[in-house]
Amino acid sequence: MGKEQGFYQVFEVFSRRTPEAPLQHQFSLLAPNEELALVMAQENFMRREPVADLWVVKRDYIRRINEEEKVALKRLDNKDYRLTRGYGDLKKRWRKYEQNVFDEKEILSWKGEIRR
Repeated sequence: MGKEQGFYQVFEVFSRRTPEAPLQHQFSLLAPNEELALVMAQENFMRREPVADLWVVKRDYIRRINEEEKVALKRLDNKDYRLTRGYGDLKKRWRKYEQNVFDEKEILSWKGEIRR
């Protein structure tokens, strides 16, 4: 855990505008305990804009990965095939394919060309 800063502790405030919205960091605040931190966050934040959810977390409880651990985040192999790109010209490709497809009339016209 991190160092205590005397009587006050640092808390991070997160919120959501709607129940489906992602959680977003809003600001940090100093408070003597979790209960007062929540009250202060509500007073500061809820006056400004609507909120569906509010989280207050003591900064010492948030763990960040270190530089050695960041190495593990890099892709070890090529997984580009999982990315969805290359479909921008799909309509054009489909039109080209449809132009090359034989229609029923053309196929029936081959009847006389078949040799046995």
